[in-house]
Amino acid sequence: MIPAAIVFLYLAVVLYIGVFAYRRSGGHREEAEDYFLAGRSLGSFVFLFSLFGSHMTAFAILGSSGHAFSNGIVTYGLMASSSAIVVPLTLYLFGTRLWALGKRFGFMTQVQMFRDRWECSHIGSVIFAVQAALLVPYIIIGVMGGGVTLESISGGAVPFWFGGLLVALVVMGYVFFGGMRGTAWVNTFQTLLFLAFGSAAMAVIGSGMGGFGAAVQSMLGSPQLEPLLTRARVSPRVFFSYTFIPLSGIAFPHIAIFCLTARRLASFKRTIALYPLCLLAIWLPSVFLGVAANRVQDIPEIRAKQEARRQLAAEGARLSPEARERLRVEMAGDDVMLLLLRRYAPLWLAGVLGAGIMAAVMASDSQILALSTMFTEDVFAFYGGKERYGEAVQVHTGRLFVVLLTVVAYAVALRASQSIFDLAVQYAFSGYAALSPLIAAALFWKRSTKWGALAATVWAAVSVIATPLRREGRPSSGRRSGAPSSPAPSAERRCSASCRSCR
Repeated sequence: MIPAAIVFLYLAVVLYIGVFAYRRSGGHREEAEDYFLAGRSLGSFVFLFSLFGSHMTAFAILGSSGHAFSNGIVTYGLMASSSAIVVPLTLYLFGTRLWALGKRFGFMTQVQMFRDRWECSHIGSVIFAVQAALLVPYIIIGVMGGGVTLESISGGAVPFWFGGLLVALVVMGYVFFGGMRGTAWVNTFQTLLFLAFGSAAMAVIGSGMGGFGAAVQSMLGSPQLEPLLTRARVSPRVFFSYTFIPLSGIAFPHIAIFCLTARRLASFKRTIALYPLCLLAIWLPSVFLGVAANRVQDIPEIRAKQEARRQLAAEGARLSPEARERLRVEMAGDDVMLLLLRRYAPLWLAGVLGAGIMAAVMASDSQILALSTMFTEDVFAFYGGKERYGEAVQVHTGRLFVVLLTVVAYAVALRASQSIFDLAVQYAFSGYAALSPLIAAALFWKRSTKWGALAATVWAAVSVIATPLRREGRPSSGRRSGAPSSPAPSAERRCSASCRSCR
C-alpha cells in the first residue's frame, strides 16, 4: 500500500494547489473572465505546460502503452510523430488568431466566434451540442485512468470504482474552486511531474528488465514478437488515416480556450518550439515500455494477457461474440505500465512514478472546465441568463455544471468496456478532427456560410455515430477481429483485437 499512499498524498497536494489558486484570485471575485479564463493572464511558462498537460491525458501514458503492448512500436508513428508536426502548426495558424480575436472581441469559446462569424444563433447551439457530446468521452477516460492506476498500483486493495471516484472528486474540487487559474497551476505542476516520470520509468524498468538492448534483441529473435518492432500489425490505410487525428487538437474546446488565456502573443513562440520535445519525452518511454512488456514472463497478469491474445488469434472465428469480448477485456493493456512499475521499481519509487502517471490521468480537469465554460457562455449567457441574473450567478452555474458533469462522467466510466486508447480515438479524436474544418473556414474562408458550418457539424456527428455501428454490423471472424492468424508477420495483418478502430 506504500505506492497507493504516495499517490493519495499527491492527490492532496494538487487539491491544495487548486484551493490556493482560489484564494490567490481573491476568492470573493465572481467574474466570468477571471474564473473561466484566469483573466487572460497566463505567462509563457504556465501557458506552455498547462496547455501541453491538458492535451496529454490518460491517453498519453496508459492508452499509448496499452496500444503499444498489443500493436507494437507503430503506436508512436500513429499518433506522436504526426502530432509533433501538426499540433504546433495548428497552434501557429489557428491558435494565435483565436487569441487575437478573443482579445479584441471578448470571445471565451469557439461557438461565440462561430456565431459572430456566420451570424448564426441556433446553428451555434447545434455546434455546441455536438462539441459537448464529443468531449464527454475524453473526460470519461480520465476517470477510467484514475481507477486503473489506483487499482493496479495498490495490487487490487483499492478497487477501480473507488479509485475513479477519488480522482473525480479531487478534480471536481480544484476545478470548482480554482477555475482556470487553479486548473492551469495544477496542470503545470502535473506536466513537470509526468515529464520527469518518462525518463525515470525508462531507467528503472529498463534496468530491471536487464537493459533495453537485451529486450529488443530477444524480441527480434522471436517470430511472435518481432512484428511488434515493425509496422506489420497496422495496414498502410489505417496508418495514413491516423495522420489526420492531430487536427483534432485545435478543435478541442479545452485547447482552443487555453489559447485565449495567454497574456501575450509571444507566449505561443515557446509553446510551438518546445511542444515536439515535450511530446517525445512522454510518448517515447510510454510506447517503448508497452512494447517491451511483451517479453515479460515473470508477471502473472501480463502472461494472462498474452494467453488471451493467443487464444483469440487461434480460436476467434469459432468463439461466440461474448467470448471474444471477454478475451478482448482480458488482453487489454491499459495497466501494463503500472504492472511493470510494481514488478521492477522499489515500493517508494513505484509510488512516486505512479503519481507521475496520475498527473497525466488527471488532465481531464481542463476538459471539465471547458465544457462548463461552453455551457455558461454558449447557453446560459447567450439565452439571457447573464443579463437576467448577473455575472456572479453565471459563475455559480458554471460551478454547478462542473459537479453534474463529474457525476455523469464517473457513472459512465464504471460501465465503459472499451480501452482508453480506443475510446479516445473512436469518439473524441476522430470527432474533433472532423470538426477542424469549421475553424479553418471561420478564420480563412470568406465565402463560407452558416449552412456550410451546419452541414459540416451534422456530417461529423453522423460519421462518429455511424462508424462504430457499421463495424458492429459486420460479420465477425478471427481475421476481421484483428487477431493475427499465425505468429509469422503478414502483409495483410491488421491491428490486434484491442484496436477496434482497425476492425
